[in-house]
Amino acid sequence: MGLPLALVFAHAGAKVIGVDIDEEKVRLINKGINVLPEEPGVDELLSRVLNNGNFEATINGMEALKHSDLTVVLVPTLVDENKVPRLEGVFSWARIFAETLKEKEDGIFIVESTVPPGTCEKIIKLIEKESGLRVGKDFGVAHAPERTMSGRVIKDITKSYPKIVGASDPETLEVVKGIYETINKRGVITVSSLTAAEAVKVFEGIYRDVNIALANELAIYAEKLGIDVWEVINAANSQPYCHIHRPGAGVGGHCIPVYPYFILNSEHRFGVRFDLIRKARERNETMPYHVVNLVIKGLNKVRKPVNGSSILIVGLAYRPGVREHRFSPSIKIIRSLKELGGEIYVYDPAYNCEELERMGYRCWRGENVDAVVIVTEYYEILELLKRREDGLAYAQVVVDARGITTVKELRKAGYEIIKLGSSV
Repeated sequence: MGLPLALVFAHAGAKVIGVDIDEEKVRLINKGINVLPEEPGVDELLSRVLNNGNFEATINGMEALKHSDLTVVLVPTLVDENKVPRLEGVFSWARIFAETLKEKEDGIFIVESTVPPGTCEKIIKLIEKESGLRVGKDFGVAHAPERTMSGRVIKDITKSYPKIVGASDPETLEVVKGIYETINKRGVITVSSLTAAEAVKVFEGIYRDVNIALANELAIYAEKLGIDVWEVINAANSQPYCHIHRPGAGVGGHCIPVYPYFILNSEHRFGVRFDLIRKARERNETMPYHVVNLVIKGLNKVRKPVNGSSILIVGLAYRPGVREHRFSPSIKIIRSLKELGGEIYVYDPAYNCEELERMGYRCWRGENVDAVVIVTEYYEILELLKRREDGLAYAQVVVDARGITTVKELRKAGYEIIKLGSSV
Protein backbone atom coordinates (compact mmCIF):
# COMPACT_ATOMS: atom_id res chain seq x y z
CA MET A 1 0.00 0.00 0.00
CA GLY A 2 2.91 2.36 0.69
CA LEU A 3 4.33 2.63 -2.83
CA PRO A 4 1.03 3.61 -4.49
CA LEU A 5 0.41 6.22 -1.77
CA ALA A 6 3.90 7.68 -2.23
CA LEU A 7 3.41 7.87 -6.00
CA VAL A 8 0.02 9.56 -5.66
CA PHE A 9 1.50 12.22 -3.36
CA ALA A 10 4.45 12.73 -5.74
CA HIS A 11 2.11 12.99 -8.72
CA ALA A 12 0.19 15.71 -6.84
CA GLY A 13 3.42 17.76 -6.65
CA ALA A 14 4.99 16.77 -3.34
CA LYS A 15 8.64 15.81 -3.03
CA VAL A 16 8.41 12.27 -1.70
CA ILE A 17 11.01 9.93 -0.26
CA GLY A 18 9.89 6.32 -0.02
CA VAL A 19 11.57 4.18 2.64
CA ASP A 20 11.74 0.39 2.70
CA ILE A 21 13.95 -2.16 4.44
CA ASP A 22 14.23 -4.27 1.26
CA GLU A 23 17.38 -3.02 -0.49
CA GLU A 24 16.64 -4.89 -3.73
CA LYS A 25 13.13 -3.49 -3.91
CA VAL A 26 14.48 0.04 -3.42
CA ARG A 27 17.06 -0.51 -6.19
CA LEU A 28 14.41 -1.72 -8.64
CA ILE A 29 12.03 1.14 -7.86
CA ASN A 30 14.74 3.76 -8.40
CA LYS A 31 15.48 2.16 -11.79
CA GLY A 32 11.82 2.55 -12.71
CA ILE A 33 10.98 -1.14 -12.40
CA ASN A 34 7.48 -1.67 -11.06
CA VAL A 35 7.50 -4.09 -8.10
CA LEU A 36 3.68 -4.10 -7.99
CA PRO A 37 2.70 -5.12 -11.54
CA GLU A 38 -0.69 -6.33 -10.32
CA GLU A 39 -1.68 -2.80 -9.21
CA PRO A 40 -3.23 -0.75 -12.06
CA GLY A 41 -1.67 2.67 -12.55
CA VAL A 42 1.53 2.10 -10.56
CA ASP A 43 3.72 1.59 -13.63
CA GLU A 44 2.65 4.86 -15.24
CA LEU A 45 2.89 6.93 -12.04
CA LEU A 46 6.31 5.53 -11.14
CA SER A 47 7.76 6.46 -14.51
CA ARG A 48 6.24 9.95 -14.37
CA VAL A 49 7.38 10.93 -10.85
CA LEU A 50 10.89 9.53 -11.33
CA ASN A 51 11.24 11.55 -14.52
CA ASN A 52 10.07 14.81 -12.91
CA GLY A 53 12.24 14.26 -9.83
CA ASN A 54 9.40 14.19 -7.31
CA PHE A 55 10.14 10.71 -5.99
CA GLU A 56 13.04 8.58 -4.85
CA ALA A 57 13.32 5.45 -2.72
CA THR A 58 15.88 4.71 0.00
CA ILE A 59 16.68 2.33 2.82
CA ASN A 60 18.01 5.19 4.98
CA GLY A 61 14.98 6.07 7.07
CA MET A 62 16.79 8.44 9.41
CA GLU A 63 18.04 10.64 6.55
CA ALA A 64 14.64 10.57 4.89
CA LEU A 65 12.89 11.76 8.04
CA LYS A 66 15.48 14.50 8.62
CA HIS A 67 14.54 16.01 5.25
CA SER A 68 10.77 15.61 5.57
CA ASP A 69 8.08 17.92 6.92
CA LEU A 70 5.60 15.08 6.99
CA THR A 71 6.16 11.42 7.87
CA VAL A 72 3.58 8.81 6.82
CA VAL A 73 3.96 5.33 8.31
CA LEU A 74 2.32 2.46 6.48
CA VAL A 75 3.95 -0.72 7.77
CA PRO A 76 2.27 -4.09 8.43
CA THR A 77 0.50 -4.53 11.76
CA LEU A 78 -0.27 -8.19 12.39
CA VAL A 79 -0.70 -10.49 15.39
CA ASP A 80 1.68 -13.10 16.80
CA GLU A 81 0.97 -16.79 17.40
CA ASN A 82 -0.92 -15.83 20.59
CA LYS A 83 -3.07 -13.30 18.66
CA VAL A 84 -1.35 -10.36 20.36
CA PRO A 85 -0.98 -7.29 18.11
CA ARG A 86 2.53 -6.71 16.75
CA LEU A 87 3.15 -2.97 16.48
CA GLU A 88 6.95 -2.89 16.62
CA GLY A 89 7.22 -1.35 13.16
CA VAL A 90 5.01 1.62 13.99
CA PHE A 91 6.77 2.34 17.29
CA SER A 92 10.18 1.93 15.67
CA TRP A 93 9.39 4.72 13.21
CA ALA A 94 8.00 6.85 16.03
CA ARG A 95 11.39 6.58 17.75
CA ILE A 96 13.22 7.59 14.57
CA PHE A 97 10.81 10.52 14.17
CA ALA A 98 11.53 11.57 17.77
CA GLU A 99 15.27 11.44 17.12
CA THR A 100 15.01 13.68 14.05
CA LEU A 101 12.78 16.13 15.94
CA LYS A 102 15.71 16.98 18.19
CA GLU A 103 17.35 18.66 15.18
CA LYS A 104 14.45 20.20 13.27
CA GLU A 105 11.94 20.70 16.14
CA ASP A 106 8.97 20.51 13.81
CA GLY A 107 7.02 17.89 11.92
CA ILE A 108 3.89 15.80 11.64
CA PHE A 109 3.79 12.04 12.19
CA ILE A 110 0.91 10.33 10.36
CA VAL A 111 0.01 6.72 11.03
CA GLU A 112 -1.80 5.05 8.10
CA SER A 113 -1.23 1.53 9.42
CA THR A 114 -4.29 0.04 11.10
CA VAL A 115 -3.68 -0.04 14.85
CA PRO A 116 -5.65 -0.88 18.01
CA PRO A 117 -7.58 2.15 19.33
CA GLY A 118 -5.38 4.02 21.80
CA THR A 119 -2.10 3.32 19.99
CA CYS A 120 -1.52 6.87 18.77
CA GLU A 121 -1.82 8.23 22.31
CA LYS A 122 1.01 5.86 23.28
CA ILE A 123 2.98 7.09 20.26
CA ILE A 124 2.60 10.68 21.45
CA LYS A 125 3.97 9.80 24.90
CA LEU A 126 6.90 7.98 23.31
CA ILE A 127 7.79 10.87 21.01
CA GLU A 128 7.49 13.45 23.82
CA LYS A 129 9.67 11.35 26.13
CA GLU A 130 12.41 10.68 23.59
CA SER A 131 12.48 14.11 21.95
CA GLY A 132 11.81 16.34 24.95
CA LEU A 133 9.26 18.24 22.85
CA ARG A 134 5.50 18.78 23.23
CA VAL A 135 2.70 17.58 20.98
CA GLY A 136 0.53 20.40 19.63
CA LYS A 137 3.39 22.84 20.09
CA ASP A 138 6.49 21.30 18.51
CA PHE A 139 4.99 18.41 16.53
CA GLY A 140 1.69 16.83 15.61
CA VAL A 141 0.40 13.29 15.31
CA ALA A 142 -2.44 12.17 13.05
CA HIS A 143 -4.14 8.93 12.19
CA ALA A 144 -5.39 8.56 8.62
CA PRO A 145 -6.13 4.83 8.22
CA GLU A 146 -5.60 3.34 4.79
CA ARG A 147 -8.90 2.28 3.22
CA THR A 148 -7.60 0.34 0.26
CA MET A 149 -7.94 -3.08 -1.30
CA SER A 150 -5.28 -5.02 -3.18
CA GLY A 151 -5.73 -4.79 -6.93
CA ARG A 152 -7.29 -1.30 -6.82
CA VAL A 153 -5.11 0.70 -4.43
CA ILE A 154 -4.62 3.86 -6.50
CA LYS A 155 -8.32 4.06 -7.27
CA ASP A 156 -9.15 3.67 -3.58
CA ILE A 157 -6.61 6.30 -2.51
CA THR A 158 -7.85 8.89 -5.00
CA LYS A 159 -11.58 8.47 -5.50
CA SER A 160 -13.32 5.44 -4.00
CA TYR A 161 -14.17 6.72 -0.51
CA PRO A 162 -13.52 9.73 1.72
CA LYS A 163 -10.34 9.74 3.78
CA ILE A 164 -10.67 9.51 7.57
CA VAL A 165 -8.47 11.79 9.66
CA GLY A 166 -8.08 12.31 13.40
CA ALA A 167 -5.29 14.34 15.00
CA SER A 168 -3.62 15.34 18.22
CA ASP A 169 -4.62 19.02 17.94
CA PRO A 170 -6.72 21.33 15.73
CA GLU A 171 -3.76 22.76 13.79
CA THR A 172 -2.44 19.32 12.87
CA LEU A 173 -5.94 18.20 11.92
CA GLU A 174 -6.36 21.13 9.55
CA VAL A 175 -2.98 20.61 7.90
CA VAL A 176 -3.45 16.86 7.39
CA LYS A 177 -7.01 17.35 6.17
CA GLY A 178 -5.76 19.78 3.52
CA ILE A 179 -2.98 17.45 2.41
CA TYR A 180 -5.31 14.51 1.83
CA GLU A 181 -7.91 16.68 0.14
CA THR A 182 -5.36 17.33 -2.60
CA ILE A 183 -5.21 13.63 -3.53
CA ASN A 184 -8.71 12.34 -2.70
CA LYS A 185 -11.61 13.47 -4.89
CA ARG A 186 -14.11 12.20 -2.30
CA GLY A 187 -12.74 14.54 0.34
CA VAL A 188 -11.91 14.01 4.00
CA ILE A 189 -14.03 13.11 7.02
CA THR A 190 -12.47 14.47 10.21
CA VAL A 191 -13.25 12.81 13.52
CA SER A 192 -12.94 14.14 17.04
CA SER A 193 -9.82 12.27 18.17
CA LEU A 194 -6.99 9.97 17.24
CA THR A 195 -8.72 7.09 19.01
CA ALA A 196 -11.93 7.65 17.06
CA ALA A 197 -9.98 7.54 13.79
CA GLU A 198 -8.26 4.32 14.86
CA ALA A 199 -11.63 2.77 15.71
CA VAL A 200 -13.09 3.58 12.26
CA LYS A 201 -10.83 1.16 10.38
CA VAL A 202 -10.97 -1.52 13.07
CA PHE A 203 -14.78 -1.34 13.15
CA GLU A 204 -14.93 -1.63 9.34
CA GLY A 205 -12.92 -4.85 9.38
CA ILE A 206 -14.84 -6.37 12.27
CA TYR A 207 -18.17 -5.58 10.61
CA ARG A 208 -17.10 -7.59 7.59
CA ASP A 209 -15.71 -10.45 9.68
CA VAL A 210 -18.93 -10.78 11.70
CA ASN A 211 -21.12 -10.53 8.59
CA ILE A 212 -19.10 -13.22 6.80
CA ALA A 213 -19.34 -15.43 9.88
CA LEU A 214 -23.11 -14.98 9.84
CA ALA A 215 -23.22 -15.93 6.15
CA ASN A 216 -21.10 -18.99 6.90
CA GLU A 217 -23.40 -20.13 9.70
CA LEU A 218 -26.41 -19.65 7.45
CA ALA A 219 -24.63 -21.70 4.77
CA ILE A 220 -24.15 -24.59 7.20
CA TYR A 221 -27.80 -24.32 8.25
CA ALA A 222 -28.89 -24.35 4.58
CA GLU A 223 -26.91 -27.55 4.00
CA LYS A 224 -28.79 -29.22 6.85
CA LEU A 225 -32.13 -27.83 5.68
CA GLY A 226 -31.64 -28.94 2.08
CA ILE A 227 -31.83 -25.50 0.43
CA ASP A 228 -29.36 -23.32 -1.52
CA VAL A 229 -27.97 -20.51 0.66
CA TRP A 230 -26.81 -18.56 -2.43
CA GLU A 231 -30.35 -18.42 -3.79
CA VAL A 232 -31.73 -17.34 -0.41
CA ILE A 233 -29.07 -14.65 0.21
CA ASN A 234 -29.54 -13.14 -3.26
CA ALA A 235 -33.29 -12.96 -2.70
CA ALA A 236 -32.93 -11.58 0.84
CA ASN A 237 -30.50 -8.87 -0.26
CA SER A 238 -33.06 -7.51 -2.73
CA GLN A 239 -34.53 -5.78 0.34
CA PRO A 240 -32.57 -2.57 1.03
CA TYR A 241 -32.03 -3.25 4.74
CA CYS A 242 -30.42 -6.66 4.25
CA HIS A 243 -26.72 -6.88 3.37
CA ILE A 244 -25.70 -10.48 4.02
CA HIS A 245 -22.16 -11.12 2.74
CA ARG A 246 -21.07 -14.13 0.72
CA PRO A 247 -20.15 -17.32 2.60
CA GLY A 248 -16.98 -19.17 1.74
CA ALA A 249 -14.05 -21.27 2.83
CA GLY A 250 -12.91 -18.70 5.39
CA VAL A 251 -11.42 -15.21 5.52
CA GLY A 252 -7.93 -14.37 4.28
CA GLY A 253 -5.64 -11.42 3.78
CA HIS A 254 -3.70 -9.29 6.24
CA CYS A 255 -6.70 -7.24 7.44
CA ILE A 256 -10.00 -8.89 8.37
CA PRO A 257 -8.52 -11.94 10.14
CA VAL A 258 -6.32 -9.62 12.24
CA TYR A 259 -8.36 -6.58 13.30
CA PRO A 260 -10.83 -8.41 15.59
CA TYR A 261 -7.90 -9.22 17.88
CA PHE A 262 -7.15 -5.51 18.23
CA ILE A 263 -10.36 -5.36 20.29
CA LEU A 264 -10.40 -8.88 21.75
CA ASN A 265 -7.00 -8.25 23.36
CA SER A 266 -8.53 -5.40 25.37
CA GLU A 267 -11.07 -7.63 27.16
CA HIS A 268 -8.91 -7.96 30.27
CA ARG A 269 -8.25 -4.22 30.28
CA PHE A 270 -11.93 -3.28 30.33
CA GLY A 271 -13.25 -6.34 32.14
CA VAL A 272 -15.69 -7.06 29.31
CA ARG A 273 -16.09 -10.08 27.01
CA PHE A 274 -16.73 -9.31 23.35
CA ASP A 275 -18.38 -12.64 22.65
CA LEU A 276 -19.94 -11.83 19.28
CA ILE A 277 -16.61 -10.74 17.80
CA ARG A 278 -14.84 -13.78 19.25
CA LYS A 279 -17.45 -16.27 18.03
CA ALA A 280 -17.43 -14.74 14.56
CA ARG A 281 -13.66 -15.12 14.36
CA GLU A 282 -13.90 -18.73 15.55
CA ARG A 283 -16.53 -19.52 12.93
CA ASN A 284 -14.45 -18.08 10.10
CA GLU A 285 -11.27 -19.78 11.30
CA THR A 286 -13.00 -23.18 11.29
CA MET A 287 -14.56 -22.88 7.82
CA PRO A 288 -11.54 -24.41 6.02
CA TYR A 289 -12.13 -27.59 8.03
CA HIS A 290 -15.79 -27.58 7.01
CA VAL A 291 -14.61 -27.50 3.40
CA VAL A 292 -12.30 -30.44 4.09
CA ASN A 293 -15.34 -32.36 5.36
CA LEU A 294 -17.17 -31.50 2.13
CA VAL A 295 -14.23 -32.93 0.16
CA ILE A 296 -14.40 -36.13 2.20
CA LYS A 297 -18.16 -36.27 1.57
CA GLY A 298 -17.69 -35.78 -2.17
CA LEU A 299 -15.02 -38.44 -2.49
CA ASN A 300 -17.09 -40.86 -0.41
CA LYS A 301 -19.90 -40.45 -2.94
CA VAL A 302 -17.66 -41.89 -5.64
CA ARG A 303 -16.25 -44.49 -3.24
CA LYS A 304 -12.82 -42.91 -2.87
CA PRO A 305 -10.91 -42.01 0.32
CA VAL A 306 -8.85 -38.85 0.59
CA ASN A 307 -5.81 -41.06 1.16
CA GLY A 308 -4.29 -41.66 -2.26
CA SER A 309 -6.60 -39.27 -4.12
CA SER A 310 -5.22 -36.46 -6.28
CA ILE A 311 -6.92 -33.17 -5.40
CA LEU A 312 -6.67 -29.83 -7.21
CA ILE A 313 -7.05 -26.72 -5.04
CA VAL A 314 -8.24 -23.74 -7.08
CA GLY A 315 -6.79 -20.60 -5.52
CA LEU A 316 -3.94 -20.00 -3.10
CA ALA A 317 -4.58 -16.24 -2.96
CA TYR A 318 -7.42 -15.19 -0.67
CA ARG A 319 -8.88 -13.11 -3.53
CA PRO A 320 -8.75 -13.80 -7.27
CA GLY A 321 -5.90 -12.13 -9.14
CA VAL A 322 -4.26 -10.75 -5.99
CA ARG A 323 -0.81 -11.99 -5.05
CA GLU A 324 -1.61 -12.19 -1.35
CA HIS A 325 -2.12 -15.48 0.48
CA ARG A 326 -1.54 -14.47 4.08
CA PHE A 327 -4.17 -16.25 6.23
CA SER A 328 -5.71 -17.69 3.05
CA PRO A 329 -8.14 -20.53 3.88
CA SER A 330 -6.43 -22.60 1.18
CA ILE A 331 -3.40 -23.02 3.44
CA LYS A 332 -5.40 -24.87 6.13
CA ILE A 333 -7.31 -26.88 3.53
CA ILE A 334 -4.11 -28.01 1.79
CA ARG A 335 -2.43 -28.90 5.08
CA SER A 336 -5.43 -30.90 6.32
CA LEU A 337 -5.90 -32.83 3.07
CA LYS A 338 -2.19 -33.67 2.99
CA GLU A 339 -2.40 -34.98 6.55
CA LEU A 340 -5.24 -37.25 5.36
CA GLY A 341 -3.00 -38.64 2.62
CA GLY A 342 -4.17 -36.57 -0.33
CA GLU A 343 -1.87 -35.66 -3.21
CA ILE A 344 -2.45 -31.93 -3.54
CA TYR A 345 -1.98 -29.67 -6.58
CA VAL A 346 -2.56 -25.90 -6.68
CA TYR A 347 -3.92 -23.79 -9.54
CA ASP A 348 -3.77 -20.02 -9.18
CA PRO A 349 -3.28 -17.71 -12.21
CA ALA A 350 -1.88 -14.98 -9.91
CA TYR A 351 1.28 -17.04 -9.37
CA ASN A 352 3.53 -18.88 -11.80
CA CYS A 353 4.60 -22.47 -11.13
CA GLU A 354 8.09 -21.46 -10.00
CA GLU A 355 6.62 -19.18 -7.33
CA LEU A 356 4.17 -21.81 -6.08
CA GLU A 357 6.86 -24.46 -5.88
CA ARG A 358 9.26 -22.09 -4.12
CA MET A 359 6.58 -21.74 -1.44
CA GLY A 360 6.32 -25.50 -1.11
CA TYR A 361 3.21 -26.16 -3.20
CA ARG A 362 2.86 -28.53 -6.14
CA CYS A 363 1.79 -26.53 -9.17
CA TRP A 364 -0.87 -28.13 -11.37
CA ARG A 365 0.39 -28.56 -14.90
CA GLY A 366 -2.51 -30.60 -16.19
CA GLU A 367 -1.91 -33.76 -14.18
CA ASN A 368 -4.83 -36.13 -13.66
CA VAL A 369 -6.87 -35.33 -10.53
CA ASP A 370 -9.75 -37.07 -8.79
CA ALA A 371 -11.31 -33.96 -7.26
CA VAL A 372 -11.35 -30.19 -7.73
CA VAL A 373 -11.88 -27.83 -4.77
CA ILE A 374 -12.78 -24.22 -5.65
CA VAL A 375 -11.55 -22.05 -2.78
CA THR A 376 -11.03 -18.76 -4.66
CA GLU A 377 -13.38 -17.32 -7.30
CA TYR A 378 -11.43 -18.19 -10.44
CA TYR A 379 -14.24 -18.51 -12.95
CA GLU A 380 -11.83 -19.65 -15.67
CA ILE A 381 -11.72 -23.07 -14.00
CA LEU A 382 -15.37 -23.58 -14.95
CA GLU A 383 -14.58 -23.59 -18.66
CA LEU A 384 -11.77 -26.07 -18.13
CA LEU A 385 -14.13 -28.27 -16.12
CA LYS A 386 -16.92 -28.13 -18.68
CA ARG A 387 -14.52 -29.04 -21.48
CA ARG A 388 -12.77 -31.62 -19.25
CA GLU A 389 -9.43 -30.29 -20.37
CA ASP A 390 -6.07 -31.74 -19.37
CA GLY A 391 -6.22 -33.87 -16.21
CA LEU A 392 -9.80 -32.83 -15.50
CA ALA A 393 -10.97 -35.57 -17.87
CA TYR A 394 -10.47 -37.99 -14.98
CA ALA A 395 -11.93 -35.86 -12.18
CA GLN A 396 -15.08 -37.18 -10.55
CA VAL A 397 -15.82 -34.62 -7.83
CA VAL A 398 -16.06 -30.81 -7.73
CA VAL A 399 -16.35 -29.09 -4.35
CA ASP A 400 -17.42 -25.47 -4.75
CA ALA A 401 -16.70 -23.40 -1.63
CA ARG A 402 -17.44 -20.07 -3.34
CA GLY A 403 -20.79 -20.65 -5.04
CA ILE A 404 -19.55 -20.04 -8.58
CA THR A 405 -20.48 -23.31 -10.26
CA THR A 406 -23.38 -23.87 -12.61
CA VAL A 407 -24.50 -27.15 -11.09
CA LYS A 408 -26.55 -28.38 -14.06
CA GLU A 409 -23.71 -27.85 -16.54
CA LEU A 410 -21.13 -29.57 -14.36
CA ARG A 411 -23.45 -32.46 -13.63
CA LYS A 412 -24.04 -32.76 -17.35
CA ALA A 413 -20.26 -32.98 -17.76
CA GLY A 414 -20.32 -35.96 -15.40
CA TYR A 415 -19.10 -34.56 -12.08
CA GLU A 416 -20.40 -35.20 -8.59
CA ILE A 417 -21.03 -31.68 -7.23
CA ILE A 418 -20.72 -30.67 -3.58
CA LYS A 419 -21.54 -27.00 -3.02
CA LEU A 420 -20.96 -25.09 0.22
CA GLY A 421 -24.30 -23.90 1.60
CA SER A 422 -26.35 -26.15 -0.63
CA SER A 423 -27.96 -29.57 -0.56
CA VAL A 424 -26.25 -30.51 -3.84
